[in-house]
Amino acid sequence: QGLKSLVPTESPGPDPVFGTSKPAPGLPATDTFLGTNKVPDLQKVFQRSDGLPVHLKRGYPDRMLYRTTMALTVGGLFYCLVALYIASQPKNK
Repeated sequence: QGLKSLVPTESPGPDPVFGTSKPAPGLPATDTFLGTNKVPDLQKVFQRSDGLPVHLKRGYPDRMLYRTTMALTVGGLFYCLVALYIASQPKNK
């Protein structure tokens, strides 16, 4: 009788999702499966010593996103201070 082993004795086949690096069967041979590797290009951009902080390295879109974030932060702070001031005023009945 005995106990059954919890570990399978046969090695499983390749995982249907992660076990293969082959392209899907429907893709033509000329198409790349994973696309181009953009990491080396981005490393060149972000490691450049131009004195800019990392969050502003990619130019105009980063500057606009940063300025929008700062404007919303300052506007939110101003809104909170005004709301606190109005809430602290005594109510006249």
